[in-house]
Amino acid sequence: MSNSQRFDSIDLLRGLVMVIMALDHVRDYFHKGAFLFSPTDLEQTTPAIFFTRWITHYCAPVFVFLAGTSAFMVMKRKGAAYASKFLFTRGLWLIFLEATFVSLAWTFSISLNGGFFQVIWAIGFSMMVLSLLCRLPFWLILLTGFVIVAGHNALDPLEFAGKTPMGMFWAVMHDGGFVGFGSIGYFIAYPVLPWIGVMLLGYCFGLFYTNEKLAEKRPSYLLAIGIASIVVFIVLRWMNVYGDPDIWSTQQDSVYTLMSFLNVHKYPPSLDYVLLTLGPAMIFLALADNISGRVSDIFVTFGRVPLFYYLAHLYLIHLLAILNVLFFFPDFEWQRMLISDWDSFIDYFKGYGYGLPGTYLVWILVVTLLYFPSKKYAAYKKAHPEKWWLSYL
Repeated sequence: MSNSQRFDSIDLLRGLVMVIMALDHVRDYFHKGAFLFSPTDLEQTTPAIFFTRWITHYCAPVFVFLAGTSAFMVMKRKGAAYASKFLFTRGLWLIFLEATFVSLAWTFSISLNGGFFQVIWAIGFSMMVLSLLCRLPFWLILLTGFVIVAGHNALDPLEFAGKTPMGMFWAVMHDGGFVGFGSIGYFIAYPVLPWIGVMLLGYCFGLFYTNEKLAEKRPSYLLAIGIASIVVFIVLRWMNVYGDPDIWSTQQDSVYTLMSFLNVHKYPPSLDYVLLTLGPAMIFLALADNISGRVSDIFVTFGRVPLFYYLAHLYLIHLLAILNVLFFFPDFEWQRMLISDWDSFIDYFKGYGYGLPGTYLVWILVVTLLYFPSKKYAAYKKAHPEKWWLSYL
């Protein structure tokens, strides 16, 4: 199978999870329940709302994992020295974007007092760490990634006072939460330690796409890894001893019991969470080389321009939310969508929004509107490989 086909399978998976990601962010701004309760709160949610949120759990780990895979391919093409410099500078760039353009997209409010650090920040920080580790022996990188992903839940009992240097360090690395510097404060939604482990494993995963001997049997290897990951998840989750800080329990019926079993911890991503999300991703990639057609081409297009799509979809969703208030919810002040205080925003917009059918319709609209600019930008990137700055977008 040709290299382009192999890379298309990765772009296909990346594009698929990016489209699913947009569903979650549309839900944040359009679903009426988004402002009232967590969609994974079993005491208030419904199965439809729960699984609308749950399916989007696949997005972040696949996104981070495949970023590591792409980094490995850069290293194989251009060498460790180039990859190290590129990963460090791109990581810094992504953190800058998170603190500026990404935060602005979520709020439409310019603030010098802080913001949210989410998945783009986690990718950027992990890339900077990988830039320091990519010169190490392959086996050591693989071992480090495995130890972090499998072992970081052993650190869950550790707690430090939030405003101390160690407390802020631990918030950044493992627990998340607010980190303050004088009058400036950032909410760390994606503590980086487990995501570093996911990226390191994704980096090593790139060997399946660059080593000819492994590539020959790649589908069978990936299928075995995927099935093994799901089996390990089921065993660990069933035992309720290690792998996730949130235990599951029997509920009022079998559907809610299943929801409890699948309701794994994302912030930070637990071992169970990583197994449950990356296991099916491996199975998908094992089969993806044989997937083709117009529909798959749409997802491949999105997968080739992940950062462009990510930024564009956030601004588009937020802009549509403002227009939605203006034209369909005139009793609410559209200026409130310029979010300077998230808590007051939530309190104010009780009674705003649509049910799941309306939310899904908006999602389809967003993805449709993003397709043609994404396709045009992907074609521009392909036609201009000499433009170095395109690798940062």
